[in-house]
Amino acid sequence: MSKNLIIVESPAKVKTIKKFLGSNYDVTASGGHVRDLPKSEMGIDTANGFEPKYITIRGKGSTLSDLKKLAKSADRIYLATDPDREGEAISWHLKESIGADEKRTFRISFNEITKTAVQNAIKNPRELDMNLVDAQQARRVLDRLVGYSISPLLWRKVKKGLSAGRVQSATLAMIADREAEIAAFIPEEYWNIDAYLLAEGIKKPICFHLADKERPRSEEEKNQLMPVLEKATWKLTELKTVPKNRKAPLPFTTSTLQQDAARFLGLSPQKTMRIAQQLYEGVNIKGSGTIALITYLRTDSTRIAEEAQAAAKSYITDAFGKEYASLCPAKAKNAEGSQDAHEAIRPTDVTRAPELIRDSLDRDQFRLYQLIWKRFVASRMTDERLEVTSAKADAAGHTFTSSSTKVIFKGFRLVYDMSEEKEEKESALEKLSPDSKLTLDSLSTEQHFTQPPAHYTEATLVRAMEECGIGRPSTYAPTIALLQSRHYITKEKKSLFITELGEAVNGIMKEHFADIASTGFTAKMETRLDSIAGGEADWKEVLGDFYPSFEKELKNAEDKIGKVKVADEVSDVPCDKCGRMMVVKLGRYGKFLACPGFPECRNIKPLVEKAGVKCPKCSGEVIVRKTKKGRRYYGCENYPDCDFMSWNNPK
Repeated sequence: MSKNLIIVESPAKVKTIKKFLGSNYDVTASGGHVRDLPKSEMGIDTANGFEPKYITIRGKGSTLSDLKKLAKSADRIYLATDPDREGEAISWHLKESIGADEKRTFRISFNEITKTAVQNAIKNPRELDMNLVDAQQARRVLDRLVGYSISPLLWRKVKKGLSAGRVQSATLAMIADREAEIAAFIPEEYWNIDAYLLAEGIKKPICFHLADKERPRSEEEKNQLMPVLEKATWKLTELKTVPKNRKAPLPFTTSTLQQDAARFLGLSPQKTMRIAQQLYEGVNIKGSGTIALITYLRTDSTRIAEEAQAAAKSYITDAFGKEYASLCPAKAKNAEGSQDAHEAIRPTDVTRAPELIRDSLDRDQFRLYQLIWKRFVASRMTDERLEVTSAKADAAGHTFTSSSTKVIFKGFRLVYDMSEEKEEKESALEKLSPDSKLTLDSLSTEQHFTQPPAHYTEATLVRAMEECGIGRPSTYAPTIALLQSRHYITKEKKSLFITELGEAVNGIMKEHFADIASTGFTAKMETRLDSIAGGEADWKEVLGDFYPSFEKELKNAEDKIGKVKVADEVSDVPCDKCGRMMVVKLGRYGKFLACPGFPECRNIKPLVEKAGVKCPKCSGEVIVRKTKKGRRYYGCENYPDCDFMSWNNPK
């Protein structure tokens, strides 16, 4: 009997895949990348066609040794790394590192870790796609050239530990531009005027709103208009009821999953991807063993396989009724730059409803799986059908409007009702007739000011990155996490703010490396990487087009940039040794307080983050603390005299 070896990336996949195959298959994991560029040097020969210098990643020597032994005794070797460019590159690095024979080495990939998908992949092996490998090499080399050239410059000119990169710098520029837009915003006054009108046969007054374009722009204008409205004759000028459909949502892509997980579950993009990875690789389900619950999580496509379509239609028909199953589910046009390499994110088995496996999942796994399951089922359901009644009333030439919405058929909202809209009960507006006589019951006014654009949240930043073509599904979460870890941006509640350090770095990038900090350049480069993946461009030629002008910019920046000093943030904590107000410093393990009188005064303190509530035991301040392993918890500032603690943020 022939012996076959399957190499996957994650050890978590091994158990899931093993149970689908016979005893003549060995399944083992590489643990991700086994080779990479060296950390201690550039590792790119720019004078010799940008040839990369790959070395074995530290700690992977024993893994490679084991893989070589297994490969030597195997009749066929299947490289089953993730089904994307990076996975293709990992397979190539594995093949090169273990010296696998071309004739007995094959590449397989599957969008979901199910028995059918794995067995079909083995039946249809292929050769490595070197176009995908080259596209990933081009990205890695390009990002190394940018990062390892600009980062040392920032160390010399600003401070050690900083970094710059093609995607992170463009994303930082977006946040900085939004901050500048907010700072430059000048609010404008306006007044809302609501008229409560009575109609014959209707007891409750109906609220009409003054049309937006007629709203008073000052209190003086409002005061002039009010007497006119109070004396005016009110007349119903328009009344109509029209049907309206609210379309079923598309299934999740990586971007939309991160956005909705942040919006509805409060999960960061990074945490969302970590949990989704667990659901993709497999979770131990009571009575069934390890089962992969969702399809591949890095995708920009909303496409669904025909088999999954049919299964969803059957499930919806049985569970909710034939009228809820869509005959023609909505399809999205592929966005510019979309690779459409994989299906949308969906459950591997639609009949595995979240409630059936709740006891086998932790809280966040259950909530995320439920969100994915509901979104997929809803995407295969019919639209919600509504009736919208709208009316217009005239008062001395001023137009007031009112509208109400009535649900006729819930459709997909039976499953996926994630909107913040409340279902309206029967409205008095629906009782009006075209000849109804209106009389004024009362007027109300409210002063408002136009608002600046909102600060980015992690969810809206992901959406903006996708819309601008910055990065790809696999890079959104790591980019935002990197900007936070470098202290270029900070998160307060849900909003992202640029720090002084971030402003300093962004200023240097925009002035001296305008292309790198430009969203247009980054998006264009992503398109060129796509062309490499499609076999339409040579990866070394793409790098050759980029590098000469970049090298020139680098030399100019070195000569022109002087030493940049970033002012420390002053705290409200006095130094207990010299009395000066302590400043916030960034160290290896995060922020801490230090006396600005260094080196005369070397006093330092931990930076206390307050939770904003009083201790329920002693009324002291509740502060954020960390365990030895770095896990956050909440405790009283008066510890050890007070032993209050909580893992959850107390309200």
